[in-house]
Amino acid sequence: MKREQKQPYFTKGEIVLWGGSAAVILIAFVLFRGQGVLSAAASLIGVTSLIFNAKGNPIGQALMVVFSILYGIISWGFAYYGEMITYLGMTGPMALAALIAWLRHPFKGNKAEVAAARLSRKETAFMLLLTAAVTAVFYFVLRFFNTASLALSTLSVATSFAAVYLTWRRSPYFALVYAMNDVVLIALWVIAAQSEQSYVSVVICFVMFLVNDLYGFLCWRRMQRRQESASKPM
Repeated sequence: MKREQKQPYFTKGEIVLWGGSAAVILIAFVLFRGQGVLSAAASLIGVTSLIFNAKGNPIGQALMVVFSILYGIISWGFAYYGEMITYLGMTGPMALAALIAWLRHPFKGNKAEVAAARLSRKETAFMLLLTAAVTAVFYFVLRFFNTASLALSTLSVATSFAAVYLTWRRSPYFALVYAMNDVVLIALWVIAAQSEQSYVSVVICFVMFLVNDLYGFLCWRRMQRRQESASKPM
């Protein structure tokens, strides 16, 4: 009898998506003389975390913790204190909390795939109220530190918090909200790039993040339907 061939973990499309994203980021880094090796490393770690997140693999959250630290350092260099505080004080710690939650909720014992969940209307309302409260507090903190592009930085806090909350709760919509955050970050770094051309590489990095987050949302929707179908009683 022929042995069944084991399916590769990543599909060809996912390999192309990751490889293409990494290549575009590196090319942009070279062409626009990106902000040092740290910026390039953060971008590559970030885009790698997203392809693992799309599979529901906890490795993605572990890489997100590393990315948050590096991105916070980069943001500090351009006085984007909102981004620095958000990623070092909120996104990073909550990515760690999400990592623990994902490890504790594997789908049918498969530690490489987290069990997707659905938020109730009550919890969704709670999340929105909590996001509004956190954003209001951060607004005054960011204004105190004379944060560049205060309105966009505040909006970034709102979308980041909602995204990390949804990630922690294992909702497929975390990827969609992260895509919204990517749009805000693209706008922030376009402003930065007007005074320093090297930041164009960061803009392109977040464009690649946007593409990967949208793909991640589609993957999670499919994964959730598959898991729910598999969990139905026969």
